[in-house]
Amino acid sequence: MQKLSDNLKFKYTWRIYQQKFLDGFQEHIKDEHLHVIAPPGSGKTILGLEILKRIGKPTLVLSPTLTIRNQWRSRLLEFFTVNGEFDAYSLDIKSPDQITFSTYQSLFSFSKSFGENAKEQLLAYIKEHQIETLVLDEAHHLKNEWWYCLFHLKAIEGLTVVSLTATPPYDSTGTEINRYFSLCGPIDDEIAVPDLIKNGNLCPHQDFIYFSKPEAAQIKYIVSYREQILNFTNKLLANTALQEKLITQDFYVNPKKSLDYIYQYPSFFSSIIIYLNSCGYAVNENNLKILGFVNNDVTFPSFTYEWSEVLLQHLLVDQREYFIAFEDILLPLEKELKRIGVLDNKRVNCVGDEGLYRNLSNSPSKLESIFKIVEHTNVSLQEGARTVILTDFIRKEFLNFEGNDTKTINKLGVVPIFKYILAKQPTNSSLAVLTGSLVIVHENALSHLKEILAIVQLGVEPIEGSAGYIFIPVPDALKNKIAEAITQLFKIGIMTTLIGTKAFLGEGWDAPCINTLILASYVGSFVSSNQMRGRAIRVDADNPDKTGAIWHLACLDPTAINGGKDMEKLQQRFEAFNGVSMRDEIYISNGIDRLVLPEEWSETLDLATINKDMLSSAQQKNVFRDRWAAAIAKGNVLVRELKIPYTNETSFARTKKLNALNAGKYVMLEVVLGVSFFIPEFLLKNFGAVLNKGVVQVIYIFCAALILGFGPKTFKALKLYFLFGNQYKKTKKIGTAILHYLIDEKNLNFESNNAKIVAEQNLKGTFSIYLQDASQHDCNIFISLLEEVIAPIDNPRYLLVNVNFIKRKLGIKNYYVVPKDIGKNKTEALRFKEYWNKHVDGSKILFTRTVKGRKELLKARFSHLKYQFEEVSKKAITWK
Repeated sequence: MQKLSDNLKFKYTWRIYQQKFLDGFQEHIKDEHLHVIAPPGSGKTILGLEILKRIGKPTLVLSPTLTIRNQWRSRLLEFFTVNGEFDAYSLDIKSPDQITFSTYQSLFSFSKSFGENAKEQLLAYIKEHQIETLVLDEAHHLKNEWWYCLFHLKAIEGLTVVSLTATPPYDSTGTEINRYFSLCGPIDDEIAVPDLIKNGNLCPHQDFIYFSKPEAAQIKYIVSYREQILNFTNKLLANTALQEKLITQDFYVNPKKSLDYIYQYPSFFSSIIIYLNSCGYAVNENNLKILGFVNNDVTFPSFTYEWSEVLLQHLLVDQREYFIAFEDILLPLEKELKRIGVLDNKRVNCVGDEGLYRNLSNSPSKLESIFKIVEHTNVSLQEGARTVILTDFIRKEFLNFEGNDTKTINKLGVVPIFKYILAKQPTNSSLAVLTGSLVIVHENALSHLKEILAIVQLGVEPIEGSAGYIFIPVPDALKNKIAEAITQLFKIGIMTTLIGTKAFLGEGWDAPCINTLILASYVGSFVSSNQMRGRAIRVDADNPDKTGAIWHLACLDPTAINGGKDMEKLQQRFEAFNGVSMRDEIYISNGIDRLVLPEEWSETLDLATINKDMLSSAQQKNVFRDRWAAAIAKGNVLVRELKIPYTNETSFARTKKLNALNAGKYVMLEVVLGVSFFIPEFLLKNFGAVLNKGVVQVIYIFCAALILGFGPKTFKALKLYFLFGNQYKKTKKIGTAILHYLIDEKNLNFESNNAKIVAEQNLKGTFSIYLQDASQHDCNIFISLLEEVIAPIDNPRYLLVNVNFIKRKLGIKNYYVVPKDIGKNKTEALRFKEYWNKHVDGSKILFTRTVKGRKELLKARFSHLKYQFEEVSKKAITWK
């Protein structure tokens, strides 16, 4: 068997950031795991080949598509072999070699071919062929059944797993994210976009958003949908039959006898109490005690749509059999919810169903947004414009559209976009459509196309209502050649706006000349769209001054103050990549905050002005080039940090977003200010009493007035202080405990022995905490543990509980989580407690899997309800 390190050698010189990564390779691979984020343009495939060469063992490389699989082979032969002489590779998983390039689908199909005992036979096959390294390229959003094969392979003892991705699936559900990181492991290293721009491997770029409002029909649909849910909720609150059934249930009447059930479904139990409270029922004191409240010291939250979902999901779906006696009441509720679209596929969703989300995401109002961006780009860049519009569907049914009445173009897709732009600009001859089954060009481009293809005749058909444009039927044999030819024509400017599908252009297609990308895609993951985004920010050898503009489209829900589902999805997507801030302070970070958007999206907001500003900013190429340069100069590494913002409100009663850990300070401030105003006023009003009754009696009156006037607020301030303390100092202490534990116990493969905690607080009060002098892997471990400790409590095995004499008298306890990776067993949990007691406070450890423990866990989970606080800490990636 040929030795990989003897037969493969990288022919060129490594870029600075690539060499920096390779210098730390041996440390990363110690635990037989390597998870690397490498943005498009960073040479991810070449680095992957160098990694498997250095590991030096028979390797299976899995890719998402055949195109990318073939790229691995071509990069191997082009960059690592002399005259392509290395032949110890295979493209067929059924005939593996030292390096086997395959796809996830091929692996799944191959495993199915074994029939019975497929898992055991697949593992035996891998061992038989001595495959000891598994490379996962872009292992995100795979079909569910494909995951099983990968987890089976990962179970092989001694197998080294290398995961390479340009974009982790941050925009996915929590389940998908957890599954991804369970397979790929924590991120070990990341090649930073600022380094790529600094080294000239990516061009300066900026993300923009063009906003639109739904069409009148869509608004009517949304408003009607919301009204139906509101009417249903009002009827639910008036449903005395349901209420009378609930108040007779054993777990409600005698909660102490139903602790196992209540602790198994604590959210459902809470939803019943909140529902009945909203219906006017006095809540049983025993029920409050179960939730951790004493002396009715609780301000109940409203019966919101979220609580309604919890209640109905449990009654109608999850525990329907348990509530069989409710059937005469539940059946009408079920029918009504299905009728209005709230109950679908065994899921109750009162906030907005998938149909509502798609209705907005696919809004025809986005057609106007696309046209405005294209029009503005053409005016701004003229012949230099190279715009690609990426969408999901072709929608050939719109090919027969004629005229300029765009109201009938009511869907988003390749053909609707093409027809809409032409309806607005009938003389535009610079458009082209490129998909796997549909190719449209202007007749002016036909001769150039024939020349590149070296053919005399090419079958074409005219397009109705699109003067000058022709449809090219593409035989399978010519599909790739025509795609390459149109890409060349796009490059030289025969056409300047290319409209295509995500499926055809999203991965594998390359055109570095792109300088404007419009992402009109919403189906599936944003990851594949981000592959396309990467192509728009690559440098262009023929245009050294290139800058990239990436446009995202958002259709705002006029009934939602946060902008609705479309905006929410966009915010998630922005977590997946870094960029430079658009205005004000110059910095590089992930997230949508860097665009400085309005905090609330009211109906009166002037979207036209926001869009005009976005278009104007997109023109200012030198500005975002200079901002990138200034921001890059301010740092040298991407840092994973935990950000804890708060609103600077002095009145606690008026704020709902004030962070819990600083609340005591503001209430105490209110007390101090109140007393300072009260004393002079009291003395002036009672000056005569001092002369008549004497100083001592007046002091008694003064003290009584203070207690009556400010006693409750003082008590509340003290309670908040002892419950939460000072957030900034407390979080630093918690971070210190975690860091010392990781360094001293050598747990979780933490290697950064010289790491230091850095906490920064800006003038607005927001602070961030991160590690300095630590690897990306160790920073990820630290931040994940810290976030888990201070996040809302879910279902940990161990809790840290702090209570002293004063807190006991105030009836409060502090609860913090022992992170799951530390709390896997009692020994480690107790070791962590020692560091906690040394650096934070004198807490006791509590195992939550006992009756007593589950009772305390329930109190911990719901203690925040009485203060109505909102956790707002979140991970961020910032260039520092």
